[in-house]
Parts: sequence; C-alpha cells; structure tokens
Amino acid sequence: MRAVSFDHFGDPDVLVIREVDTPKVGPGEVAVRVAAVSVGRLLDVRLRAGTHPYARIGLPHVPGAEHAGTIAAVGAGVESVRLGDHVAVFPLLTCGDCVECRAGAMEACSSARIMGVHTWGAYAEYTVVPESNVIAVPAGVGPEEAAALVLSGAIAQNQFDASGLVSGEWVLIHGASSALGSLTAALAIHRGARVIAASRSAAKRERLLALRAEAVVDPTDPGFADQVRGLTGDAGVGLVVDNLGHPGIWNATMEVLAVRGRVVASGAFLGGRVELDLLRLYSRSQRIVGVRSGNLRSARRLWEAVAEGFRPMIDRSYPIAQAAEAHRHLEEFANTGRVLLTTADEDWAPAPHSPKNRS
Repeated sequence: MRAVSFDHFGDPDVLVIREVDTPKVGPGEVAVRVAAVSVGRLLDVRLRAGTHPYARIGLPHVPGAEHAGTIAAVGAGVESVRLGDHVAVFPLLTCGDCVECRAGAMEACSSARIMGVHTWGAYAEYTVVPESNVIAVPAGVGPEEAAALVLSGAIAQNQFDASGLVSGEWVLIHGASSALGSLTAALAIHRGARVIAASRSAAKRERLLALRAEAVVDPTDPGFADQVRGLTGDAGVGLVVDNLGHPGIWNATMEVLAVRGRVVASGAFLGGRVELDLLRLYSRSQRIVGVRSGNLRSARRLWEAVAEGFRPMIDRSYPIAQAAEAHRHLEEFANTGRVLLTTADEDWAPAPHSPKNRS
C-alpha cells in the first residue's frame, strides 16, 4: 500500500510517499481504508521534526493518529462492525486490564500508546486497529469531520467530565484558535456554557467570532482581567481550559478564576512551569485538574453531541500528497481549527493543487 513516511527528522520535505507492507488483520481487529486523517501540531509536526517531548520512535515512520474511513476487513470474533461501515478511529491503544483501564480512565494506563506516534499511523491507505477503537460515524457526518472529532472531541469532553462543566457557567478557553481549542470552545457552547474564547492573534480572534462565543479576548492585553470581570459581573469564570502553560497568561487567568473555579490543563505548549498561590487556591476553594487525553467513555459522550448536530471547526484539507504543505501551514501557526489530509485515490497524485479551504 501507499503511505507517507519519513526516514529521518527534519523539515516537512522529509515526508515522502513510499510503498510499504499492507497491515494484516488479526483476531478482534479491523482494517480501515483511510479517508481522512488529522494533522496534529504535537502528534505529527513535532514528531516529524524530532522535537516531540516524550516520543522515541524508530525510523522510518508513518505518522497520523486520529482518522476516519471505511471498514475494509474484519478479523475473527469481530461483531460490532461490518464491511463498508463508516467509522472513526480513536487512536489511543491501552492494555485494557490495569486498574486505570478497568475504571474507564484508559488515558492513565501506564502502557498507553498513540497510533502514529508509538506505532505506525494513518498517513496511509489502510490501518489495522482493535475493534473497540472504532466508532460508527452517523449519517450526515463526512470523514473529514469525523477525523477532526474523534480524539480532540474526546479530550474536550474528558476535560469537561473531569472538571464538572455546568450549563450556564462562564468558561474561558485559552488557545481557542487551535484545532483542540476551537473544538473545546465549540463543545462548551453546545453544552450550554457561556464561553470566552482567548487568542493572542488579532487575525485569529476575528475568525473566532464564527464560534458565537460570548466574547473573544486577547489574554496578553493589560486590560484582560478587567474585561473578563466586566463580562462576568465581577464573579469571574467558573472553568478555564489552559493548554498553554504560559506564566503570564496563567497569572492573569488565576486573577479571574471564580470562587470554586476549576482550571483544566491538558498541555503546556508555551512553558509548563508557572507560579501557584496556594493561599488563594485553598481560601477560594479552587481546583486544578490535569487531563492527559480522552478515553473511549468520553469519546462516546462526544458522539452523542455529534448526533445532536455538533460539528468541529475545520480550517482546511489537503490531499495526502501535499502532507508537507499541511505541516508547513501548521508550523506557520496559520490555522484556525483543524487541518486534515484526504486519501482518496486521486489525492495521492503528486501534481500540486490547492488545499480545500474550509474556514
């Protein structure tokens, strides 16, 4: 089969199309003919560049985690899906038997692996995955939307489950223009929250207006705290999702966190070391919650929202042959929402053509 892989770390041009062995289906597994795969800044771009903070991979490597497609083969014992079914693939692979897995918190499994990071991934014609990791895609949801939802949506839902999102409360989303951030903001709005979407980029703040948040703000503006207090009637925000870990933004955020407010962290892309005022934390009954990833339980709750009409913000799609261009687009921080690759037969053709704009 054809796959996009790299055999050394470097700039996007290390990504090339190669012929590789087609994976074989084993008992309890299914083969998925890939139709679309998300391009992730951490899971794909930094992995390819050799700057991923925790993955140690062998080369050559095929990236690609969250993806969607069609069931092309089923192994012995598979009963939940049939040939031709449209599915999205939740790419977190775990032991399924430890205390954390049995509790439904598979993201905390000590042997957790991510497809496309710890194993070969979905920049390919086919993947083979456990039956339990595929989720049926409802009618009316295309493969690009499904690929944009399947992991990021599960993470966002897990953030809300862990922090106890309450309909009607004020929620501040930092990095709201990113693929995960835009989806998190949109899902909070869908769940009935009053969302303040934050971005450091003026151009991206303009595009974020499409989310229909209560307000779009610059968290680095000196008047940020006053603006949030004004919006919330001086009460502050009940929930903050901060995947940035920027010390300055963190300090400003803690100033506007309400009594009994919660901060969720699922990343630390801009630093990771911040100051914490424990006196304020305990005297105001506030909480900080770390959420490593999503799990199958949160993924299924997310797909309940999809059935209700929830959809992700998609920036644009590229044919798989233009994977390098998609990586460059992310490296330039040019996206608002999810960037994807499509893998129809014609999308493997090397002749250049423009990405499909979805903004």
